[in-house]
Amino acid sequence: MRQIAAILSCCFAITVYCQAQTTLLKGTASYVSSQNVYVKFASTEDIAKGDTLFSQKDSLLLPFLVVKDKSSTSCVCTSLLPEKVQTGTEFVARVPLQERPPKPIKEAKNETPNTTQDSLPPPSNPNVLQTPETEEKPDAAEFKQKIKGRVSAASYSNFIGEEVTHRMRYAFTLQGNNLGNSRFSTDNYITFRHTVGEWSEVQDNFSDALKIYALSVKYDLDKTSSISLGRKINQRISSMGAIDGLQVEKGLGNFMVGGIVGSRPNFQDYGFDLNLLQAGAYIGHATQKDGKQQQSTLAIVEQRNGGATDRRFVYFQHSNNLMKDLNFFGSMEVDLYENLNGEAKNKLNMTNMLLTLRQKLSKKTSLSLSYDNRKNTLFYESYKNYIDQLVDVETRQGLRFNFNYRPFKWVTWGANVNWRFQKSDLNLSKNGNTYLNFSRIPWIGVQASLTANLLQTNYLSSKMFGLRLTREIIPGKLSCEANFRMVDYHYTTYESTVKQSIMGFDVSINLTRKLALYLYYEGTFEKERDAFQRVNMKLIQRF
Repeated sequence: MRQIAAILSCCFAITVYCQAQTTLLKGTASYVSSQNVYVKFASTEDIAKGDTLFSQKDSLLLPFLVVKDKSSTSCVCTSLLPEKVQTGTEFVARVPLQERPPKPIKEAKNETPNTTQDSLPPPSNPNVLQTPETEEKPDAAEFKQKIKGRVSAASYSNFIGEEVTHRMRYAFTLQGNNLGNSRFSTDNYITFRHTVGEWSEVQDNFSDALKIYALSVKYDLDKTSSISLGRKINQRISSMGAIDGLQVEKGLGNFMVGGIVGSRPNFQDYGFDLNLLQAGAYIGHATQKDGKQQQSTLAIVEQRNGGATDRRFVYFQHSNNLMKDLNFFGSMEVDLYENLNGEAKNKLNMTNMLLTLRQKLSKKTSLSLSYDNRKNTLFYESYKNYIDQLVDVETRQGLRFNFNYRPFKWVTWGANVNWRFQKSDLNLSKNGNTYLNFSRIPWIGVQASLTANLLQTNYLSSKMFGLRLTREIIPGKLSCEANFRMVDYHYTTYESTVKQSIMGFDVSINLTRKLALYLYYEGTFEKERDAFQRVNMKLIQRF
C-alpha cells in the first residue's frame, strides 16, 4: 500500500516539474517494412537516434516509434506498440524550440518604408504544429473535413516442401474527421481473411475471418467535448484496448472528464460480447504552452463477466518532458478487487506497469531506460516468422536499457539489454542486442544495418546475426530491401540444436501517387528439413 501511494505521488508530482521548451515537428510514414517504419520529415536536423515519435490523437500524444537511424529527411524507426502502422500515418517529434534573434534593422538614407514581401514576417513552417495559445481560435461552428483511408488486398503464400497454402487478406481503413464539415466523424478498421480452398472454415466460424478492430461514430459537442458510439480505443486509457459502447468526454479548460459504458471484445475471436460488460470514468489534465507539454489521466473501471464482477481497477497514465531532452512516459493499473475460491474482497494489487525515461545527452548520444511488467499482448493476427515472434514475446517484459551513439553523421551504433525476472526465476529471460547502422554508404547510395542478438531463457538459448541493405532505386517510386540472418537455437530441455539461414527480399513500388504495390519473399533454410518459404504480395489504394 505504501509503495503504491509513493509511486502515485511521484507520478502526480511529475506534472508540476519544470519542462524544457520544445516544439512539435510533423512527419508522415512513407514506407512500412516487416521490421521498420520509415517516417518522412521536411528536415531531421533536430531529431536524434533514440528519440521517440508520437501519434497525436486530439490533444493527446502517445509514444509510438523509436528512431533507429535517419537521413536528412527520413527516419528509420521501430514500433513500441503492437498496432500495425499504416502508410500515410502522421507522427510528431519533440524538438528543441530554436530561439532566433531578430534581424538587425539596417538604416537607409532617403528610403521610405514599404510593405514588400521581404519586410513581411516569414511564413510558419507547415510541418510544425502550432500550440493552442499561438494558433488562431476558429469559430465555434467551424469544423473542417479531413478524410484519409485505404483499401488493400494481400496474399500470403507458404511453401514447405510440396505443401502449399495461400491466405488472402482484405482490409479497409477510414478515418473521416468532421464529415461534410459537420460535427460527425468516423473511424473504421475492418479486415477479412481466408485460406484458399478452405471456405468451409469461414462458413463455420465467420467471426474468426472477419475482424473489426475499429468501427465508431463520434459527434463533437464543441471543440473539446464529444460523444462516441461503437468500437474504439480511448487514447486516454489506451492500455484497455478497444471499448464497445458509449464514450463521452468533456473539456474543462486544461482538464477533461470522461466516461465509458459498454463491453469488451470476446477473447477468442474479438467479436462483440455483451457478457463482458464494463463501465468507468476518468479525469485528465493536459497543458501545451511554448512548446512544453504534459498529459495525465486517472481512471477507475469495473469489468464484469456474465453479470458478476470480474475486475475493478484504477488506471493512471502520464507523459511529460521533465527537463531539457528528458522525456517520461508511464502507465499503471492497480486492481481493487479479487475473488478467489468464491471469497470476494477488496484488495490492492498492482497488475500492470510501464515506465520509460528517454534522455538525449547530445546530438550524438541518447539513452533510455524502461520497466515493463504489463501482461502479454494477445495477437489475433501476426505475420512474423518464428524467431521474430520469439524475441518479441521473451523481451517485451522486464527491465530494458538502450544506448545510441552516432560517431559520424551517417553511422550509428546502438545496443540494448533486456532482463526479465521473477522471485521464483521460473520465467527468467536475458537478452542482448547490438546494431551498427549506415544511413548512407558512399558511391552506391545504400543504407546498411548489421545486427547481433543473444537470447537466453529457462528452456532456450539462441544467437542471431543479420545484415540488412536498403536502397531507393527511383526516388519516390521504387525501393528495395534485402536481408540475411543466421540463427542458432539450442533447446536446453531437449538437448537439441537447430541452425537456420534466413534470407529475405522486398520491393515497394508506387504505381501512382496513391496506389502502391509491395512484394516480399523470405526463405528459412535448415540442413535436415525442407525449406520454409513465404511470398507476400499487397496492393494498397489510398484515398
